[in-house]
Amino acid sequence: MLNESLQLHWIDPQDRRAWFRRQTSLDHHRFVMVDTQSGEVEDAFDHQRLADLLSERTSDTLAPNALPIRQLEFTEDGSSLSFSHAGTTWHFDLTTGTLESAAESFADSGLPPLQRLRASRSGGRSSNITFVNQRDHPVVLNWLDTNGQTQRYAAVPPGQRYEQHTFEHHVWLITDSKQTPLTAVEAIAQPAVFHITPNATAPQDREPRRGRAPNRSRSRRNGNLSPDRRSRIRFEGEQVMLERAANEVSDENQDEAAALASEDTTDAPAARFEVGSTDVLAVPDGEGQFGGRIYWSPDSKYCVLLRTQRADRRQVTMVDSAPDDQLQPRVEQFGYTKPGDPLDQTQLYLCDLTDASLKRIDATLFENPFSLNRFEWKPDASAFRFIYNQRGHQRLSVIEVDRQSAEARVVVENSSPTFVDYAGKQYAHLLDDCDELIWMSERDGWNHLYLIDQATGKTIRQLTQGEWVVRGVERVDPQQRAVWVTAGGYYADQDPYQRHLLRVSLDDAQVTPLTAGDGDHRWEYSPTGNWIIDRYSRVDLPPITELRRSDDGSLVCTLGTADWTPLLETGWRAPEPFVAKGRDGQTDIYGIIVRPHDFDPQQKYPVLEAIYAGPHSAFVPKSFGLHRGLADLADLGFVVVKIDGMGTSHRSKVFHDVCWKNLADSGFPDRIAWMQKAAETYPEMDLTRVGIWGGSAGGQSALGALLNHGDFYHAAVADCGCHDNRMDKIWWNELWMGWPVGPHYEDQSNVTRAHQLQGDLMLTVGELDHNVDPASTMQVVDALIKADKDFELIVFPGRDHGAGESAYGKRRRADFFVRKLWHREPRQ
Repeated sequence: MLNESLQLHWIDPQDRRAWFRRQTSLDHHRFVMVDTQSGEVEDAFDHQRLADLLSERTSDTLAPNALPIRQLEFTEDGSSLSFSHAGTTWHFDLTTGTLESAAESFADSGLPPLQRLRASRSGGRSSNITFVNQRDHPVVLNWLDTNGQTQRYAAVPPGQRYEQHTFEHHVWLITDSKQTPLTAVEAIAQPAVFHITPNATAPQDREPRRGRAPNRSRSRRNGNLSPDRRSRIRFEGEQVMLERAANEVSDENQDEAAALASEDTTDAPAARFEVGSTDVLAVPDGEGQFGGRIYWSPDSKYCVLLRTQRADRRQVTMVDSAPDDQLQPRVEQFGYTKPGDPLDQTQLYLCDLTDASLKRIDATLFENPFSLNRFEWKPDASAFRFIYNQRGHQRLSVIEVDRQSAEARVVVENSSPTFVDYAGKQYAHLLDDCDELIWMSERDGWNHLYLIDQATGKTIRQLTQGEWVVRGVERVDPQQRAVWVTAGGYYADQDPYQRHLLRVSLDDAQVTPLTAGDGDHRWEYSPTGNWIIDRYSRVDLPPITELRRSDDGSLVCTLGTADWTPLLETGWRAPEPFVAKGRDGQTDIYGIIVRPHDFDPQQKYPVLEAIYAGPHSAFVPKSFGLHRGLADLADLGFVVVKIDGMGTSHRSKVFHDVCWKNLADSGFPDRIAWMQKAAETYPEMDLTRVGIWGGSAGGQSALGALLNHGDFYHAAVADCGCHDNRMDKIWWNELWMGWPVGPHYEDQSNVTRAHQLQGDLMLTVGELDHNVDPASTMQVVDALIKADKDFELIVFPGRDHGAGESAYGKRRRADFFVRKLWHREPRQ
């Protein structure tokens, strides 16, 4: 396919121009320049002129539409460019139309200085640069590695020359003795000279790309040494030792101390700490051992300590029956907590260094936690905050503890009679400068953002609202008072699972859509953040790349539309999106239909469904791709479908809640209704021969199709299924099935229902599955044998989770469906 992914290369600090390579056929291309001010897109240079000159200099015959040049770079003013061809770096002057090799260009005048710093690129040829220091003071040569980090190499005295071995595309930063940047240069393939002149201008730092920025910038302050390096906490058994430093922190190493204190390690700063005095703190009543992270206040006068009462952790035992390094089997055990198992219980203590006291914080507001995390002090050290996730996942709270009283209060909270999706719909961003908090919640039935007053916990305003959802937060800019979010369903006339980018004002909740096209969107920012390169597609629409303004989302120009003609000429068929009503006759259910490449509408085809109904997300592809996992089975003579039924995520809370204590549902009433409607529209779909396959939670659902809906599904392949939710990992199952473990766990188990099996079944499992206990599959096997049910089983020795997706597993799965669905008479 042509122009599936256009990559822009920016050439000036203001992002006024960028170039990219555009394919004109499978064998031809042009280099194109876009002017972001006017939106004009045109050839970046005279291709015919360059082809003629390059052919003359290299004795090759080069076509203007197939220039074999690499590593193309423009000067920032766009007046010339350099590139690599035939082992040589060339310089093409666009003003004069002249071409020179790099060696000719820079032999006398020397290499040009870089205007903007960038990291070195690997893969270049060996070379060297002769640095000439024309300044009155020594200079230092620093190499910028491929991560952009500086490494000091040599000092060059005033008036001296220094030859440095390097590689093509390596960047060298020249500084003074205090590491103040003076100038920078990039090496070329040939030996060259670089003059460090008295009037050299320091290069600009490349601005960070705007996009997925961290939630907030803060020191982690969780080592055992305080930020000011004057105090240290140490644990000896159940004793808490507060040590004071004997040495003072001098002015000259204050910066070093701050840097050390912000590191996520304790060894380096502790090694420099000299103990002056030690206090053994009086520990209030409690159980467990102190340890783990220490959360220091910014002023180093307080810290939060954790005391944990450890629960006995379940051990899962597996046998590696055919290890690679020995003849005899090997037994393996590892910790694996399952639903209903006891959890560690953590108590919080506030340490006041001013009087060497330790207070236990009353846990009434955060009892029975599944987790306590994201501890953070207020900048003025008046209080600290953390996230409380109650076991059972029906409460998620921001808790604040006052420094003076050690009393806790709830700042904001999500609660639900079903579940709070902490794993997929949790976001809290503290805006301490204005005492506000951006909070994610489904309190109005849709996943949205709210601006909360930290002091009162009251909602200042709902930032997003409507029958659409926030899928994630891109970034927050406190200065612009805006938040950027990924949204689903924002455009009512588009597929609600398609992602779009929005900017939302914190001051008035005004929403500005920054993408628009009917498709699933991916985006990136220009270096300054002023422009968005927006790429969108659908399973039936090849990618379209647009340039948009980041302030209002307005379209600058369309950079390119992918041409899928070469792909279609191979016989490939695009999946078809299909929408039908679900179990309630009102809710739209979305899926896709994949047909064989040699599809004949006059023929009847068995139907195969690829299922994954995990409530943590939605799984029907929305963007363009070959989707070979579905197409390969379709090409064997099946119509393959994939559907997102109720109980999956990214729709309303009501839509999602169908899964609660009800994972056996798997959205089957919606899936069956969808396929029945599709078969009415496309009678080539033979619903008397329906197969289904899936892995992990999909394996649980695939077997469940035959156990619970054997009147509709005829054959199933279930790989590594979590067939009984009491056997699987704790977080997944307690989130959706609830806590404490009730009779519904057993009622919905595939083991319990194994005697209801109808149709043909293949089970596959890796004997060393560390994700889903492989005993879950073997307990199904045991129940099927006791119920005298026929089935096929493949155990993969030494294989982990997803063994059924191996080449052997895929072949056996395909063979199974051909045997069971094609080589038999349709059911009546």
